[in-house]
Amino acid sequence: MNDNRLITPEGTRDLLFEDCLARHRVEESLRAVFTARGFSEVITPALEFYDVFTPEDHAIPQEYMFKLTDRQGRLMAVKPDLTMPIARLSATRLRDQPLPLRLYYNQSAYRVSPADSGHSNEVEQAGIEIIGAPGAKADLEALFLAIQALRSCGLQNYRLEIGHIGIFNALAARLAFTPREKEAVRELIAAKNYPALSDRTAALSGGAAEALGRLPALFGGEEVLAELTALIDGPDIREPVEYLRSLLKDLNALGAEDCVSIDLGIVGRNEYYTGIVFQGYTEGVGDTVLTGGRYDTLLSDFGADFPAIGFGLDVDAAARVIRQGMDFDLAPDTLVYAESGFYAKGLSIADEEASAGRKAEFSVYETMEETLSYARQKGIRRLLIAGEEVREVIL
Repeated sequence: MNDNRLITPEGTRDLLFEDCLARHRVEESLRAVFTARGFSEVITPALEFYDVFTPEDHAIPQEYMFKLTDRQGRLMAVKPDLTMPIARLSATRLRDQPLPLRLYYNQSAYRVSPADSGHSNEVEQAGIEIIGAPGAKADLEALFLAIQALRSCGLQNYRLEIGHIGIFNALAARLAFTPREKEAVRELIAAKNYPALSDRTAALSGGAAEALGRLPALFGGEEVLAELTALIDGPDIREPVEYLRSLLKDLNALGAEDCVSIDLGIVGRNEYYTGIVFQGYTEGVGDTVLTGGRYDTLLSDFGADFPAIGFGLDVDAAARVIRQGMDFDLAPDTLVYAESGFYAKGLSIADEEASAGRKAEFSVYETMEETLSYARQKGIRRLLIAGEEVREVIL
């Protein structure tokens, strides 16, 4: 019989000392960025009703969710997504608050990943949502904040890639795809599966089919927008193209030209996003470290017709990167040993050391020999001995 008591579930892991310090460094950096820009923290439950994640137009496939029932037999889910619970919260308890709502979060999402995919089933994310703000001003702020978030974590060679779901939707509409066909093609584009995408579009004709087949390869500078319009034109294409061109100009004016590019192969989750979509990458992470976009119809599923935009950053992915360059000193500055009858005095000294900003550990060993051995193993260089007098020993 398998004994699972000594292992972690597939897709999860234990975080040890340096891992925790690196995660907290990322979290603190992001919190400072978000709060300085007027965002307030919200925390939603780890358990939500299953219905939160299965609205008709924006459902998360049930096979991606960890499910259970409450004592009344109602179906629950360990939340696989952090935006949908915030949409629920915004449409209910925060419905009468002045708009826009500027919210940030730092929580875990739990999603069943395909076997051997290398993806974690538990992802710690920190991010922002701007609820009730349409238009270019909110889009530009979200993009600029995403860049600041990547920078604040201490990541090197990070990039933000921007697309627009309207381009994919326009091409799919021209080709009269069914919802099932549209989703299948979206997945091929997102995976940059050129052979399968070519097979799908080979039977189609016209500029829309050619443009669709080229979408995954259209990434780079402003020139990719011109390349797309050379393949296909029309108001449904020109509008998102010109919008991206305008955002790119503003981001360049903000000094972001070296870390921003266009990627028209970013197509997001079908029918979830309604405008710009973007992803962040950094050296040392083989997948996206940040994802976001505009989602103007999601809150209507919860009874509030609010436009919105937001993004989430994978905290643990960022922490794994910066951990490599962090100088960790886990050893206490001081070890305090209390002789018999002076335990309270020893604890008081340890507290005084801590109050002075030094890491001080209280020795729980009975003998001096054991205490000295422990100090050497831990690399502690200073020992205070509490007795009738306080003696200092440098090891």
